[in-house]
Amino acid sequence: MNDYKLLRTFLLAAEKRNFAQVARELDMTPAAVTRAIAALEEDLGVQLFVRTTRQVSLTTDGAIFAAQIQPAVQALDNARKDVMNTHKADHGRLRISAPTWFGQQVLPPILSAFRERYPKISFEISLADGLVNIIDDDYDLAIRISAAPSDKFTIWRKISVVHRILVAAPGSRFCDMKHPNELIPDDCLAYSGESKRETWMLSDGNGSATISAGRAFSANSGEVLASMAADGAGVAMLPKFHVAEHLRTGRLVHVLQDWSPPDLWLTLYYPPYQALPPRIASFSKFFEQQVPAIVLTIE
Repeated sequence: MNDYKLLRTFLLAAEKRNFAQVARELDMTPAAVTRAIAALEEDLGVQLFVRTTRQVSLTTDGAIFAAQIQPAVQALDNARKDVMNTHKADHGRLRISAPTWFGQQVLPPILSAFRERYPKISFEISLADGLVNIIDDDYDLAIRISAAPSDKFTIWRKISVVHRILVAAPGSRFCDMKHPNELIPDDCLAYSGESKRETWMLSDGNGSATISAGRAFSANSGEVLASMAADGAGVAMLPKFHVAEHLRTGRLVHVLQDWSPPDLWLTLYYPPYQALPPRIASFSKFFEQQVPAIVLTIE
């Protein structure tokens, strides 16, 4: 018997004061329990129990030893349970990073439906615009909307293509543009997590145009950019599903409709697992199944 099982047997005997009951609960024979306790006593060089024909009781040394080891054995029990649950598809905890708007508008119904199916999986969701380091920050996975992955130290799963469009306030001078060359850098509201400029590459299928955006304004929040564009401050380039409600209400309009930027990817990123833990694989599959229908509803 290993030390961990030996200590658990001792603590149960200290609680029950009955070796026969301990044997039943641990699926052992009473003789095996007696031998285990005797081996522990020999190893420690002290008597832990006083045995009579009618009962078993702790000695003073036994009571002190039980009190001292109980927290450590409980911690080992908890750690063992956590590790075992980590490798079950329907148990454990998921720590997920997601973009702010996506996490607020798209993720909640997916999480709710997943928790109905897997109620023993708990979640910790962190919302942030910009790319997080999923290894250093200890995430199980990250949801990203970005260009095609180039990170060699993570693994990823492409969920869908994300189409972007140019938007501006209805009635603004930007609505009459026919060509991207009519834009100046100060007109272009850039998405940037580090207050940097952004290069817009646009194509109409026949020609292309490159524009420097963000000279006058940049933000790491798509909702801020949408609001600034709706206030007439300029043109923003954002995912179509992000601005769908603004388009429906007339707060924004699609401008330069013949010109499109390269598509982004909606991707799940993971630390470099040799194989996805079952709970993460279960969520990833469910996420991939649910996202298209939800995004189509939003658009």
